[in-house]
Amino acid sequence: MPRRSQLDRSTSTKATLVATARQLFTERGYAGAAAEDIVSAAGVTRGALYHHFGDKRGLFVAVLEELEGEITAELTSAVAAAIGTDTTDLRPGVAASLSHYLTLCARPEILRIVLTDAPTVLGWQGWREMEARHGLGLVTGIVALAAERGTVAAHDVPMLAQLLFSAIIEAGLFVAHAPERETAREDALRSLQTLIDPLLDPDKLR
Repeated sequence: MPRRSQLDRSTSTKATLVATARQLFTERGYAGAAAEDIVSAAGVTRGALYHHFGDKRGLFVAVLEELEGEITAELTSAVAAAIGTDTTDLRPGVAASLSHYLTLCARPEILRIVLTDAPTVLGWQGWREMEARHGLGLVTGIVALAAERGTVAAHDVPMLAQLLFSAIIEAGLFVAHAPERETAREDALRSLQTLIDPLLDPDKLR
C-alpha cells in the first residue's frame, strides 16, 4: 500500500506540472515561463521538476507530446466521422481533417506551443522527429495511400508528404493570425484541397 500511495503521488505531481506548464507556456511562451514560476504555480518543489522531467525543456516536451496526441486524436476522429465505412474516396475525410486542423490552429495553446515555440525549443531535427509521430505521420499515411492507388510514385512519398505538411502548417499560421479567421480558413482550405485532392482522386489513377 505505501508503494501504491507513492506512485499515486508521483503521478499526480507529474500531471500537475504538465497542466501548469501548459497554461503558463500558452500565456507567456516558453522563454517567458521560468521554471521557478511553474513549480511555484504548481505547488511543488523545483526538485520535483528535475526528478520527473530533467529540466524545463523536458517538461515542455511532455506538454507538447500531450498536445500533439490530442490533435492527432481529434483529426483521426474527424476523418472517421466523414468517411464512415466507405474508404474508396478519401477526399471527404481529408477535407474534414484539414478543416478541423485549421480551426485548431486558432486555439492559443496550439498556436503558441505547437506552431510557434516547438520548432525553436526542440530544434529542427527534434521537431521533425516529434511531428513524424503525429502530424507529419498522418500526412505521410495519406500520401502512402495515394501511392498504393497509383496516383503518386512510391519513392516520392517522403518528400511529397513533407512538402504538403509544410503547406498545411503555413496555412494554419495564416489562419491563426488573420483578422478575419473564418474567411481565411475557407481560403486556406480551398487552396490546400487544390494541392491534395488530385493525389486522392480515384479517376486519376496512372
